[in-house]
Amino acid sequence: MRNILLGLWFFLPAGIANASPVFANKFPVLHRWKTPLDFGKSWRGKRLFGDNKTWRGLIFGVLMATLTIWIQHRIWSHQIGRLTRPGFFYEAGNLMHFYSNHYWLLGALLGLGALLGDAVESFFKRQVGVPAGASWFPFDQVDYILGGLLLSAPVALLTFRGYCLIIVLWGGIHVIVSYLGYLLKLKDKPI
Repeated sequence: MRNILLGLWFFLPAGIANASPVFANKFPVLHRWKTPLDFGKSWRGKRLFGDNKTWRGLIFGVLMATLTIWIQHRIWSHQIGRLTRPGFFYEAGNLMHFYSNHYWLLGALLGLGALLGDAVESFFKRQVGVPAGASWFPFDQVDYILGGLLLSAPVALLTFRGYCLIIVLWGGIHVIVSYLGYLLKLKDKPI
């Protein structure tokens, strides 16, 4: 159970970053800023990423991931002084480098990796002819996870078991959250 909690806690900034672009589009001021990441460029007659991958979403997502890890650090800082023996918060602090002043870098890398992983998946999706907005199972569910883990690896290297746990755990969470987003009319398709 502790490993599941650590997997949830560790990858939370990337999960928040992955969901953030949908919400960034709802802010009146940010809604107008919809410059595509690919600036409308194509390769082999197909858009690189499409109109749905924007600079607004990328920047907002990375900011939300960094804010998330800052909040996690504040929670950790509050709890660590109360510990009488090592436990979850002690392990989480070690894993996320909360003992250093560069923990925010991990949050930014998790967020940036998640969003770049999604953009890379979008590139391949376009190249194989999957329409924008159409589901491409299971790649739509793991793209942000693989990107977040890959980009954060130089800062926080996990065990093979840890990587597998996060992929399975957050892949399942992605399916559930996507379906809830569909029910709340935040998304056009359930998965």
